[in-house]
Amino acid sequence: MDDGTGKSPRILLKLSGEILAGAAQAGFHRETVSRVAEVLVEVARQGYQVGVVTGGGNFARGRELSAFTRTTADYIGMLATVMNCLAMSDSVEKHGWKTAVLSAIPVPEAGACLYSPSRAVALFDEGRIIFFAGGTGNPLLSTDTAAALRAAQTGCSVLYKGTKVDGVYDSDPRLNQNAVRFSSLGYDEVLARDLKVMDAAAVAVCRDNRLPIVVFNITDPGNFMHVLKDHSLGTVVKGE
Repeated sequence: MDDGTGKSPRILLKLSGEILAGAAQAGFHRETVSRVAEVLVEVARQGYQVGVVTGGGNFARGRELSAFTRTTADYIGMLATVMNCLAMSDSVEKHGWKTAVLSAIPVPEAGACLYSPSRAVALFDEGRIIFFAGGTGNPLLSTDTAAALRAAQTGCSVLYKGTKVDGVYDSDPRLNQNAVRFSSLGYDEVLARDLKVMDAAAVAVCRDNRLPIVVFNITDPGNFMHVLKDHSLGTVVKGE
């Protein structure tokens, strides 16, 4: 597969950390981690260059750790994403595909090397699945923003956000059975209506770099394969 330029399409998946907890609801659910890894390998075998940013919600979210200062809490959350990326990298390797973990907070002894855009692009071109850990490395910025930045910095064509719902709604569909699902939205509309697709900084990065966002349900990891072929299974956020 190529993107019309003779190159493999390069994409980034923002994966909620909560997904990795599966039925366990916290930490790692072994079967879920293995299934996500299996799907990522399937996608790579289809000819995609695959990058992944994980959240840390299965261990800790900085904004929810009220017992600590916000800066300390955010660093705890960033370290949770390093654990998630190491776990996912290990599982993908067990499924027979080479990986790399690049982190804004490097832990080289564990295999999480320092992130740089040029290093990431070179590893993409080697065909590795790349896990981007440590958020942006800066407190007060979310892993959504990290995903938008990494996708833009490495030339990804689409940013996929895997969540627990099948797109973007005008209100929380888990609380409002009459919530309306959008098939597509513009960046500015998302920001103006405060629709919580991603945080405002992430949406602005995508807007400024003309990077489409596809929000979809990944509670069944196999949905990722389906949405790659049919964006209508999620909500597409792009320019007008």
